[in-house]
Amino acid sequence: MADNKKIAAEVMEAVGGKDNITSATHCMTRLRLILKDQGLANDEKVKGIEGVLGQQIKGGQYQVIIGTNVDKVYAEFTKLKGGNEEASTVNSKVPAGKEPLTPKAIGAGIMDVLSGSLTPIIPVILAASIFKMIVAIFGPDMLGLMSTENDLYTLCTFVGDAGYYFFPILIGYTAAKKIGVTPVMGIFMGAIMLHPTMVQMATDGTAFTVFGIPCNVQNYSSTLLPIILSVWVMSYVEKFFKKVIPENVKIMFVPVLTTTVMLPVSLCLLGPAGAFLGKFICNAIIAFSNTFGFLGAAVIGALWEFLVMSGMHHVLITQMILTFSEVGYDMVINSGAAAASLAVPGMCLGMALVLKNKEEKRLSLSYVIAALIGGVTEPGLYGIGMRYTKPFIGMAIGGFTGALFAGLMGVTAYTLVPVANFLVLTGFIGGSSMNFIMGILSGVIAFVVAAVSTYVLCRNIEQN
Repeated sequence: MADNKKIAAEVMEAVGGKDNITSATHCMTRLRLILKDQGLANDEKVKGIEGVLGQQIKGGQYQVIIGTNVDKVYAEFTKLKGGNEEASTVNSKVPAGKEPLTPKAIGAGIMDVLSGSLTPIIPVILAASIFKMIVAIFGPDMLGLMSTENDLYTLCTFVGDAGYYFFPILIGYTAAKKIGVTPVMGIFMGAIMLHPTMVQMATDGTAFTVFGIPCNVQNYSSTLLPIILSVWVMSYVEKFFKKVIPENVKIMFVPVLTTTVMLPVSLCLLGPAGAFLGKFICNAIIAFSNTFGFLGAAVIGALWEFLVMSGMHHVLITQMILTFSEVGYDMVINSGAAAASLAVPGMCLGMALVLKNKEEKRLSLSYVIAALIGGVTEPGLYGIGMRYTKPFIGMAIGGFTGALFAGLMGVTAYTLVPVANFLVLTGFIGGSSMNFIMGILSGVIAFVVAAVSTYVLCRNIEQN
């Protein structure tokens, strides 16, 4: 069992000590640090710590890859740093002036905001997906054990829908924490965009103005981009008023004036623009899938885990969430991601059959379980793929083949299940029984092909 306190202490020492740490936070598997001077961090020393799977620098963050016990390591890390967890996660932005404004830096910043805004809502999406899955399996479309008039059916339906409908409020909070806005102001802006009057005006097509400015009224339920754009602009507006308003009246005038400025900016400009962009992306994905979706799914299946390692997968996750919230299904990204996720334990199994050292074989088998059951692919990616390199080829072949099969069979995901274990296949429930069967087969194919390809490619690999 990992000694989380020891890991935290060794990581802190390796990155230059607590005085070199500006802020600390974590995601599902990584400890994310903002360092005053990254030159003081000893990368090789970090990677050599028992319990650490790897290290990366992304978007100005020094990321220490730990695994599913990262929350426990983070708790110990925070104690050693001498602060509390909430204070350590309030602002994870890169300090101003640390990085020049280049296209690469801008792209990294966008990725960082998307990651910081979307990752915290994954538990909500997962919970909502489970309730929607219950309706799909036990409702009239599959097993027929619950009628549409059944109270449990109704309960599961509106609980499942709530996870998606209230995206503007959920992301208003997470984006505000990430970008540096007072969190309740992000929630407030999301609530304004979801107010029943606004929704009803959008449904009825009612003409409306904000302080005399014409407003293209939209239904912002289940949307992502309008609230993220609004919170981003709000960060500058709120910061301005905090700077110019006298201290003794800030508590009243900062939120009032910030909201007043943001109403026309958000409802007349950013909201409609974000909604248009979201619909454009969804329509583009649908058009792509109608033309040669099977090939697109296969390419995503081959490359998905490499995108995960670089953090670029958050772009596709955003598009996937947009597609599900707009049209309720996806035939490209989800199929590729599901196949790729199951190709990782396949790669680890293939390598376990190759390895002669008992300890390394045991570790490889533990990576199979971690990915297949726990949904944590990074131990396999860094412990097997990065270490031996060739297994990555087997993993890519498995992901490509599984996703290609799904694309050719027209497999459709009806529920977004944001996990990387075998449960990702339950996302194919909701259509026909054959769709679910073909979805399962695509995952099995990805797993088996990855295992066999890895074994064939690596059977003569040099071992320690």
